[in-house]
Amino acid sequence: MEFIKGMDISMVKELEVSGASYYINGKQEDLFRILKECGTTMVRLRIWSDPFDEMGNSYGGGGNDLQTTIEIAGRTVENGMDFMLDFHYSDFWADPAKQIKPKAWADYGVKELEQAVYDYTLESMQTFLDAGVNITMVQVGNELSNGLLWPEGKVPNYDNIATFVNAGIRAVRKADAAIPVMIHLDNGGNNALYREWFDNFTKRGEDFEIIGLSYYPFWHGSLQMLNDNMNDIAERYGKDLVIAEVSMGYT
Repeated sequence: MEFIKGMDISMVKELEVSGASYYINGKQEDLFRILKECGTTMVRLRIWSDPFDEMGNSYGGGGNDLQTTIEIAGRTVENGMDFMLDFHYSDFWADPAKQIKPKAWADYGVKELEQAVYDYTLESMQTFLDAGVNITMVQVGNELSNGLLWPEGKVPNYDNIATFVNAGIRAVRKADAAIPVMIHLDNGGNNALYREWFDNFTKRGEDFEIIGLSYYPFWHGSLQMLNDNMNDIAERYGKDLVIAEVSMGYT
């Protein structure tokens, strides 16, 4: 796999509506053209199921429902960059501290959740592809260190975790079997976490291509710990690796 230089720009539409503007060499320019000119090869775009309250107000964070994400993805592809589609399987941010089921799935049991993940993933991807927006990579779940779709899919219930993730992977394969799949955890310096999670998943899971890691050095250990973990899991699981999230303190 080629080196990826990228970032998450899921909030760009909300920022533009709020009046944000972007400059390069003192000249105002479209953000997507700036990114391309500066060597960006891929952007990550999250997708939430229904990120609006009963009054139709966005929960914030970009309001990344299907149509919003397709619009941003279209601008990305038109400017010659790839994009990774990041399924959160929630109505708002999903991360190790919260993996809240979408409102529409709140009362579902395991079998219903499995079918919902499959149908939602397939229908979403088909909408992108029918719109002529090619997907370069798919992230099935976001920072799944503690599972997804709680409480049914919370660690240590790896049977249910694998059931839900496998449903997403099967849907990706159905939409386009050539698109690589990423499974993404946080805490990139924590080798024990990655060994436990992926040892459990690979016993139960569908095949996938990429392990994604978050690395926030103020939370996730030293760069050496990240390096050691990546070397270990690359050899242990035979997958390509992507640092899917990173942030550095700069103030």
